[in-house]
Amino acid sequence: MLGPVILAASRSDRIRRLVSAAPVTKQVVDRFIPGESVDQVVPIIQDLTDRGLELTMDVVGEDITTPEQAAAARDAYLELVGRLKELDLGTRAEMSVKLSMFGQALDGGHELALANVRPVVEAAAAIGTTVTLDAEDHTTLDSMFAIHEELREDFPETGCVIQAYLYRTEADARRLAANGSRVRLVKGAYKEPAEVAYQRKPETDKAYVRVLRILMEGDGYPMVGSHDPRLISIAQELGRRAGRKPAEYEFQMLYGIRSDEHLRLAAEGHRMRVYTAYGTDWYGYFMRRLAEKPANLLFFARSVLTKD
Repeated sequence: MLGPVILAASRSDRIRRLVSAAPVTKQVVDRFIPGESVDQVVPIIQDLTDRGLELTMDVVGEDITTPEQAAAARDAYLELVGRLKELDLGTRAEMSVKLSMFGQALDGGHELALANVRPVVEAAAAIGTTVTLDAEDHTTLDSMFAIHEELREDFPETGCVIQAYLYRTEADARRLAANGSRVRLVKGAYKEPAEVAYQRKPETDKAYVRVLRILMEGDGYPMVGSHDPRLISIAQELGRRAGRKPAEYEFQMLYGIRSDEHLRLAAEGHRMRVYTAYGTDWYGYFMRRLAEKPANLLFFARSVLTKD
């Protein structure tokens, strides 16, 4: 029951101000969003890659209301590409983008988002890495998949995200797996109506396994976005059954959550990519992480009191 409440709070300016002003908030946010600028996150990138981990970098900020803000978001990612070029990490540091940040919801948003994201994808390819298009609410997905398909014509390594709780996702997974896409599978963290999405966790978990099997048995590159120990074990078993070697799929988890598990999977020879967000507009990202798993409320609170 807490998930919808938290998602509603994520859209409230009043609650945004209250949460942002609370003294404890900065301690928690700093733990899971390690910086507001590229300069602040470069040491994090270096530390994680030195420990055998990989990253996908997200410049947070989705409340775009003008084309100028969308262009500024594009430029923020291009600045990130410039710093990644200096680090020479190749695919060990890729990027994740939300098309809403590139103007998808504005007038002419599909074309605007494509025009803004293409230079980022081009710049990423030029330094030997790639971009993954994050999934947002269900009304944006047809546009996202169309942009993904168009970008893959020139940049076939461009990835996308699918969400297990949506009824449409099994069909999307079959199409994407057949055409060899890089696909991150997550449970889903937006408030969706019962007409389009499962509403109960057990239903979502079962759907996750069904979709994961499709991806593992397909021709694409699965990216397993989960912190759930049971789903991680299932992913390993499905990978073995499909004849995949550990390097032929990867796990992805959020920065600051289950960090020991990141290192354990990497030590076992798996590709383990840490989703690392940074930027000043952290509120929406932070609240969706709480909504995705309301038990994280206690987890985040405990994290203030412990260094583990």
